[in-house]
Amino acid sequence: MMKPLFLSATTALILASCGSSNIVSTPISNIDNTPLKVTSLSEKELEDWGHKDLVKDTIPGMSVDKAYEFLKGKKGKTVVVAVVDSGVDIEHEDLKNVLWTNKKEIKGNNKDDDNNGYVDDIHGWNFLGDSNAENLEYVRILKNKSLASAEIIAKAQAEYDAEYQDATGKKAYYEGLLQKGTSAHEALTKHFGSADYTKEQVAKLETTDEALKTNVDFAKLIFSNGVDSLADFNEQVKGGVDHFDSMVNNYLNLNSDFRKVVGDNPNDINDKVYGNGNVIGPEKDGALHGTHVAGIIGAERNNGKGMNGVAHNVELMAVRAVPDGDEYDKDIALAFRYAVDNGAKVINTSFGKYYSPHSQWVRDAIKYAADNDVLIVNAAGNDAKDLDTTEIYPNDQVSNGPEISDNFLTVGALNYKYGSELVANFSNYGKINVDVFAPGVKIYATVPNNKYKHLQGTSMASPNVAGVAALIRSYYPKLKAGQVKQILMDSGLPIPSNVILGGDTNNKKAFKDISTSGKIVNAYNALIMAEQMSKK
Repeated sequence: MMKPLFLSATTALILASCGSSNIVSTPISNIDNTPLKVTSLSEKELEDWGHKDLVKDTIPGMSVDKAYEFLKGKKGKTVVVAVVDSGVDIEHEDLKNVLWTNKKEIKGNNKDDDNNGYVDDIHGWNFLGDSNAENLEYVRILKNKSLASAEIIAKAQAEYDAEYQDATGKKAYYEGLLQKGTSAHEALTKHFGSADYTKEQVAKLETTDEALKTNVDFAKLIFSNGVDSLADFNEQVKGGVDHFDSMVNNYLNLNSDFRKVVGDNPNDINDKVYGNGNVIGPEKDGALHGTHVAGIIGAERNNGKGMNGVAHNVELMAVRAVPDGDEYDKDIALAFRYAVDNGAKVINTSFGKYYSPHSQWVRDAIKYAADNDVLIVNAAGNDAKDLDTTEIYPNDQVSNGPEISDNFLTVGALNYKYGSELVANFSNYGKINVDVFAPGVKIYATVPNNKYKHLQGTSMASPNVAGVAALIRSYYPKLKAGQVKQILMDSGLPIPSNVILGGDTNNKKAFKDISTSGKIVNAYNALIMAEQMSKK
C-alpha cells in the first residue's frame, strides 16, 4: 500500500531450478533501501491490493496484473477448481458464469444420472444437507469419548472449561458495549437530526442534559481510539456479539445434536449416501465464507462488476463441507474424493481445526488427490501459532514427519504493509509446516446476494494462491501437481527482513524462518518459471 519510484522497474533473477533462463522479478535487494509510501491505501487500492506488484505499486501483492501482461496472446485451457467450504452463492452476478456444471447430470429430475452416488449434483455437492451450526471438534470428543484417548479427552475438557468461561464473559461484555454504542448513536442522531454527524461535531458538543452527556462521553471515548463512525463501531461490535453467541450456543454446546438433521453416521466413512445438491446451503447468508473464497479464486474478470478473481479459464466447483463450527473428517475426506472424481485439478481448503479423530481418512484422501494429479491449497490458520509446535488439521505431515505426498501446499497470510508488519498479526506460521505466504488482510471479494465485502484470514490467502495455481495449470497443463507446488514456492519473492509475529513487537523472526520457502507468492514469476519448466 505504498508507492515511490525505484531505481529500476525490473531486474534479472536467475533461479537455480530453472537452469540458465532468466526470470524478470522484483528487485528484492533494493526494497529495503527504498523509501515506501507510508500513507494508508485508498479504498480503490484496498479493493485489489493482492493483485499489485511490489516494485511498481510498492504493495506486496502477487503481481497478478503483471502476470496478465505476460499472458497476452497465450491460450489456456479451462481448469476446474473445487471450493470445499461453507457453500457458495452460485446465483451471484460475478460467479454464475464461471461455475462447474456436471454435464452428465439432468437438473431437477431427482435421479443420479451419472451413477456417481449423488443425485442432481449439478454444480457440486452439499455434504452438510440442511445443517449449518456445529460444535468444535473437541466438544464432540467430550460428547463421544470413544473418539479419543484419555489424554486427549483431558486436554479437551481443560480447553472447554477455559473457552466456555472466556466466551460467556466476552459475550456479556460485547452485548453491554453494543447497548451503549446503540444508545449513543440513537441519541446523537436525534440531537443532530441526522445519522451522518461527524466526530468533530461530537467533540464540540457541550450539554447539561445528563442522559445526552453520558452518550456524548461514550462517543468521545470511542472516537479517541481511532474510530470514525459509531455506526461502523456498532456493526463491528455486533460481529463480536454474534461470534461469542455462536461460541456459547453452538460451538461449545454440549447438549444439542446438530448432525442429526443430516441423517448419517459421521464416524462411519462407508456411510456415504447423504447430503444434497443445494451447494448454497439452507440459508444464503451462511454461504458468506465460501462465496468470498470462490470470488477470490475466479470471480469473472473484466465484466464491469465488483472485482476480478485471480484466475480466468476456471470453473468453480462448490463442495459444501464446512459448517459454522468445526468440519467433520468424514465430510472433508469425501469432499476431496468427490472433487477429484469430478475433474478438479485444484482444491482450495480454507478451514482447519486442532483436533481430528479421523485424520487418517483425510490423509488418505489427500494421497488419493496426489495419485490423481490434484493440487490442494490449504489455509494455515488464524491463531498466530507456530505450526511446527502445534499440529493443525488437515495436514500432510504427522508430527513434523515426512510429507505423505507432494500435492499439499499450506499458505500463511500477508498484510498489505511491506516491512516488519508484513505478516498478518493473526497468521499461523512454521518453517516446516507452512510453505508460502500470500495476501490475506482486507481482501475484497464476493459475498452472497450480489454484494462484495472485505474479509481477512489465511482463508483469503489460500484462494489467492489457488487462483495462481489455476493459472499455471491452465497455461501449462503438462506440469504435475507436485511441480506446480514447487513452482509456487521457488518462484516467490524472498523477504530479507525480520517480521512481527502475532502482533507482538517483542516477537520477531526472520521471514525466511517462518515458512519452508521463506517467500511470498508471485504470479508473474510463477508463470515464467512454469513456462521454462514445461519446455524441459
